[in-house]
Amino acid sequence: MTEGRFSGRRWSPDRATASLPATLFNNNDTLLLGAIPNGINNSGVDTPDFSSGNLMLNTNPRNGKPAFNTALFSLPSLGSVGTASRRFFYGLGMANVDLALHKNCSLRERPALDLRVEAFNVFNHVQFYGAAAVNGNITSSSFGQVVAAAAPRPVQVALRFTF
Repeated sequence: MTEGRFSGRRWSPDRATASLPATLFNNNDTLLLGAIPNGINNSGVDTPDFSSGNLMLNTNPRNGKPAFNTALFSLPSLGSVGTASRRFFYGLGMANVDLALHKNCSLRERPALDLRVEAFNVFNHVQFYGAAAVNGNITSSSFGQVVAAAAPRPVQVALRFTF
């Protein structure tokens, strides 16, 4: 985090990043290799079929719609490899603002109070990021849905007395 000085208080700038790629996989072993995937970082080779079209990435999953156009994906025919790349588009990202306020108060010559307040994700934006944020399992009923988010706004306060 980059920090700067402003009237005795520390500030940190915004952070906006993209998420990890949405991981698409197929648990049905349609390739008939017996390689059943074991989740997000799986060793399976089966992926869904992809028919070209607009992915219509949903940047606001609170509206209840999938994170992408799930109609473009289907199970491949038995014995064939799916045409979708395992990770060819990114899921939802994050927009984050962290803030730290720090104040030193001298009481006399030597004793002092040190107050520090830190807030992470100050504006409480939902943080959709991580490999498992979007369900990429074509056989799941929640395929394409956002299923994970980071914790909401944490705040911490510290007070230190030195003498």
